[in-house]
Amino acid sequence: MGRRDDRRNRQFVQEDLPETGPVESLIYWRDPKKSGPAFGGVLLVLLALTYFSLISVVAYLSLITLTATIAFRIYKNIIHAVQKTGDGHPFKEYLEFDLALPQDKVKEVSEVAVAHFNAAVSELRRLFLVEDLVDSIKFAVFLWVLTYVGSWFNGMTVVILAWVALFTFPKVYETNKTTIDANLDIVRTKLADITAKVKAAIPIGKKSEEKKE
Repeated sequence: MGRRDDRRNRQFVQEDLPETGPVESLIYWRDPKKSGPAFGGVLLVLLALTYFSLISVVAYLSLITLTATIAFRIYKNIIHAVQKTGDGHPFKEYLEFDLALPQDKVKEVSEVAVAHFNAAVSELRRLFLVEDLVDSIKFAVFLWVLTYVGSWFNGMTVVILAWVALFTFPKVYETNKTTIDANLDIVRTKLADITAKVKAAIPIGKKSEEKKE
């Protein structure tokens, strides 16, 4: 009875979860058998890149993969010869898999990437040319914080932390969504109040707004 109840509860939990794409499924650990290897494999590569060059890591990984596939192919050939079976190539399924990228998908992704690039350039121009004084000051504080982050961590360490956070924070947020949203609303309200007070205290912002009117 206990095992049946557990299976039913798991089915109900899976039905309640929103439908997600393959990337979201990995990040939210919908299938630990897929998310675990993806997370651990990339993390292992990133850790290797902190100690070895990119060329060395790629060469070693390729050599290990090629050695494993050659050994598996020889093993299968021996098994087929001994048992006299005609199962064919052991990697036939993967060799016949279509790896070609669909043109419509490539076009869609490129359009989204270009749109994000243009939006980023416009935002940086707005911040560096001080269209809004408060926003530029916020950006300056962010850059100042980055100088400390750069002194504490190198680029690869930041990438590793970002990768770990990518597979941690979404699941934590999904599990504690109500509590986190309530706290975020409080923080947003306080930040909005502080921003409004700063804008009201800065005469430059008032003059620019009067000229626009």
